[in-house]
Amino acid sequence: MKTKSIFCWSGGKDSALALYNVLQEGEYDVQYLLTTINENFKRVSMHGVREDLLIKQVEATGIPLLRMYVKEGNNEEYDRNMEALLLKVKEQGIRHVIFGDIFLEDLRLYREKNLDKVGMKAVFPLWKKDTKELIGDFLRLQFRTVTCCVNDAYLGENEVGKEIDAEFIKKLPAAVDPCGENGEFHTFCFAGPVFKQTITYTTGEKVYRPLEVKTDAVCSSGAQTKGFWFCDLLP
Repeated sequence: MKTKSIFCWSGGKDSALALYNVLQEGEYDVQYLLTTINENFKRVSMHGVREDLLIKQVEATGIPLLRMYVKEGNNEEYDRNMEALLLKVKEQGIRHVIFGDIFLEDLRLYREKNLDKVGMKAVFPLWKKDTKELIGDFLRLQFRTVTCCVNDAYLGENEVGKEIDAEFIKKLPAAVDPCGENGEFHTFCFAGPVFKQTITYTTGEKVYRPLEVKTDAVCSSGAQTKGFWFCDLLP
């Protein structure tokens, strides 16, 4: 009998590949795809993807969408809302939450600590796998994805709103992880073996959002993040 679970779904390539692996292995029965949405803007947190486009994407997987809304955008609100939601799904016999994280140890510890509070366990199907191999697998499986947000410490306006292919990966600066695992870029996956059909979209306006904090965030490469470029993807 498969183990009931929910899947933390960002809508990006790592989520799509992790979901594919989980469905192929058949150990977990994914009851819901869980996505955090900014209630003020009706967009996926950090990725900036419109909620109505997210809905079309998730419908193409055939798995129900579970939405967690945030307004304030701070860790306290996120933790509070997430705990309440997890306690509700736990009543349905769900004890496992699946994530697409690859190698960020502090993020894994944070997730495991939060789940431990409600008596649930985290699952990481892509954990510690080589990111060059993962992006290679992603493309070989004929997944398709587009950058929806890029960190200006690594990439610029020209790289946002572009479909990721072998040439895009080849041209990435040396400091950029091929999967963007350090937050260099975020993506919206619109085609591939986890979808029943391609999610059609058009690229809209590109918008630059400076960091709201006063001090610059210093990346591992020594570069400073001053803000992020977003591309508005339209259904």
